This record gives sequence, C-alpha cells and structure tokens, in this order.
Amino acid sequence: MESFAANLREMTRTPLHESHVEELKAIGDLVRFDQGEIIAEIGDPMDVFYYILEGRVEVIDPDTREAYLPASLGPTQFLGEIAFLNRGAFTLPLRAREETVAIAVPREKMLDAMARIPEMSDIVISVFAARRRRQIEENDSSLKLIGVDQDRNVRRIAEFAARNKIPFQLIDLGSEDAEEIRQSCRLSGRKPAVVFGSNRVVDEPTPAKVAHLLGLAQNFECNETVDVLIVGGGPAGVSAAVYAGAEGLSAVLVEDLAVGGQAGTSSRIENYMGFPTGISGADLVWRGEIQAMKFGTRFLRPRRATSLEHRSDGIFCVTLDNNKEICARAVVVATGVQYRRLPLDRLADFEGAGVYYAATDMEARYCRGADVVVVGGGNSAGQAAMYLSRTARHVHVLVRGGSLAASMSDYLLSRLEADQSITIHYKSQIRALEGGAALASVIIDRDGMDWHLDCPAAFVMVGAAPNTAWLSKSCELDPRGFVLTGNDARKTSPFATTCPGLFAVGDVRAGSVKRVASAVGEGSVVISQVWDHLQG
Repeated sequence: MESFAANLREMTRTPLHESHVEELKAIGDLVRFDQGEIIAEIGDPMDVFYYILEGRVEVIDPDTREAYLPASLGPTQFLGEIAFLNRGAFTLPLRAREETVAIAVPREKMLDAMARIPEMSDIVISVFAARRRRQIEENDSSLKLIGVDQDRNVRRIAEFAARNKIPFQLIDLGSEDAEEIRQSCRLSGRKPAVVFGSNRVVDEPTPAKVAHLLGLAQNFECNETVDVLIVGGGPAGVSAAVYAGAEGLSAVLVEDLAVGGQAGTSSRIENYMGFPTGISGADLVWRGEIQAMKFGTRFLRPRRATSLEHRSDGIFCVTLDNNKEICARAVVVATGVQYRRLPLDRLADFEGAGVYYAATDMEARYCRGADVVVVGGGNSAGQAAMYLSRTARHVHVLVRGGSLAASMSDYLLSRLEADQSITIHYKSQIRALEGGAALASVIIDRDGMDWHLDCPAAFVMVGAAPNTAWLSKSCELDPRGFVLTGNDARKTSPFATTCPGLFAVGDVRAGSVKRVASAVGEGSVVISQVWDHLQG
C-alpha cells in the first residue's frame, strides 16, 4: 500500500542543481555558525531555509544535548522538514557540529522560488516529506504523551497528532522513561501528562494548546481579508486549497480536528485512480495538503467555524471557536458530514474511551487480541473491519438491514465474507453499552435476541449528518441540513448556493455523490467559479 512519503533510508539523494543554488544565493544571505552554536531550538518557528555550503549540522537530544542521530547534514544538503511549508515549529534542536557556512533564505522567498522552479520544489518537498515519515516511524519528537491508555485527554492529543501526521512519543505510565520525565518536570505522583521539549508540561492539554506549541494555530485578524476561505479539510476542501493556491488566490483552510475529514478515518482506499495498491485516506489527503501549502495556502487547525456573517459590502466574516474572525471575499463550504451518534445511554461517557468514530493506528492499539464491534454498512465500515482484523481477535460487523449489496462495494463485501476473523451480523444493532471508566461490553439486539459481548471497543460508522449548523441562515438547506446548490438553489453553477460568493462542495452538498474521487473533483472545479465571482 502507498505511504504518504518516500522512505528516507531508501531514497537516492538528488542534490539541488547548480542553478538552484545560484537562485538561493540571489534571494538569501550568507550566514555563519560557530562550532557548537545552536541553530534552532524546540518550538522555534521554521521560517528560514538553510542550505549548507561548508561544515556540518546535527540534531541533538533535547535532554542530554548530545548528538541524537548517527548521521549529520553537510555541504549540498539543507535543513528542515515539512513543517517549513506552514511555518511550523522545530520539534528537535539543531546545532553546528563544526564551523558552518550556509545560505539563509526567508520562508516566503523560498516558497516563491519553489513555485517558480518546480524541479527544485520536487527535490525539497520529497526530502521534507521523507524526513517527516522517518520522524513518525521512529518516534523522533519532543512531544511526549505519557499514559495515553489511562487518560482521555492524552488520548485526544494522540488522535490529533496521529491524524495530522505529527510525530510524537508514546510513553507508558510507570515506565522508566515516564519516571525520568516526572522527576525532570517535577510532576507530583504518577499520572498521565503531555510534555513538550525537555520539561515543558502542557497543563490541561487540548489539541489547540498542542497546535499552538507546534506552530499550527495561526491567527488571522479581521483586518486581513483573504480571497477565499475554505471551511473543512476533507478531500473536497483540500482539493479546493490546492487549486486556489495554484491560481494565485490568497486562501486559508480551517479544519476543526485533522486534515482528511471522514476520508481520513479510512485505513485503505483501493478504488481511487492512480493507487492500484491502495492508500489510506489520511495519507491521500495529506499529500494534497503538502501541495496546497507549496502554493501558499495556509491551514488553520484545530479551529471550528461557529457562525457566518455576510456583510453589506459582500465580504464574508466567519467566527471561530476562539472568537476570532476570518474575513474573505468568497467562502467554500466543505465541512462534509459526521457519523451519527447512536441513541444509547452513557454514549458520551464512553466516547474516546471505547466508542470511536475512526479506525486508525491509535484506535487499533486499544483492542489488540479482543473482540470488537463495527457498526455500519458502508465502505468506511468495511474498510475499518478489514483493518481492525489484523490486531483484534474477532471483528463483528453490525448491519441493521438484511443485505449490504446496495451500500458497500462488491470487492470489499467479498473480502469481509471471506475473512475468518470477521463476522457480519445482519438485522443487528447495539442496544446498550456497559463498563466503568471505559467500555467493557455491549448488549446487541441480534434479530430480536439479546447477545452480551465482552468488547473494549465499538466503532460507529453509521449515518451521515451534515456539518452546517454554523451557516445559520446564510443559505438554503434541504430538510436534512445539506446545502442546496445549482438548480436546487436556482443557480447555473452546480456548486453555487443561494448566497452569492458562498459555494459548497463534497458531502455537505445536497445531491453529491459520497465518494472521495467525486469530492476531489468538486473541490478542484469550484475554484474556477470562485475566480469568476472574484473577478465580477
């Protein structure tokens, strides 16, 4: 299956061409670092591109200050990783191993050069992405999560980081590593914690606080009016972000949790053209995010749009959940849908502690060797069942109806039926959830008969409720809350809503085809209509 980036250890290094280096010299400055001088500390913004001419630079351990990796970077190599594209923060310190001379190019100038010189951009981005992959696979980061299995807040940080391809370390509560951190950070007692760097404890941790430390929580004030604001980071929104940046529009994408949307919860997509061996939804959309950032689109997360105002001068102002505003000349609504919450007692108690709405590596670790339940009859539920079957003892798929023929792709249904570790239960649904602080068992109504199953994890992937409450009365919705567009909105444009300058794409749009490929197509096409609106 395809990954989100190449394997750094297997890549053939391609140095920048001489003409690329000359371009860097023209737009940058020559800088010198003494031996032992710190070039970047944890949390510093990654806002300068460094190309090494002489000397060597090494990554150092944030605690011991010794060399962290066996290899260092030397002449014709450059510093940084993918966070450079959105001015993220360094998560590991860098130091000059010997006297070093480098070309320093400010981030904005470098992004402009990459847009003008695609061959240079290809090399830089391939290396940046591969370095991020290595960090994730080898847990190289100063973001440390202690006790993820015991604390829901820490687990929420892990979900946010994993789905956004942010490297982090998982540390078991009570381990030697946890004890060392407890002493260095002066933590009282053995309890879960989130630590950034060598001793910075994140009090009452939330994804927003961690995003701020990592440089992801950018702020946009109302006096900055962008060309287009894209609300929602699923396939449709990210596709729109790519094309908006490529067309030279100033664009901002707002996402409330993780780029990928509902597609980001799919562990394997095999019917998307160009990926014959399959790719996860998160990896697919992350590639799109990198493309969009290369063209200058800015991403803001985790932030949720709470209301929309259409001013008399035609400008849209969206209020976010931190009470900040972003104003834009056009808005693309790509908020997609969310799985419906089952009408069960204690559901809220177990959400994040046994009840999940995604099946990724993080959720899979909570159900190793145990029976798990997947509720739903669509492709997402089928993909989740196949993925979980690798680690769970047995996967029980609960389907309310008597068949999956109309809701699931034939290739996927055939695999479920052939897998010995998966059982499909038709005319079945969860009737009750049981447990203390975490889910321990479920009671299933199986064709009218109660069945008690010991089960630490239930994955709910049923129904599709549109995320449109924030739109208020800015545009017309259908009875189920989906946005009316095109003919239904009395417009010639298929993505135009009843409000001029407000467009809708992807699953949130009434009448849309609920497929990744369709969402990507709609996101790309809508930007031409945004352009026409801005020119008008």
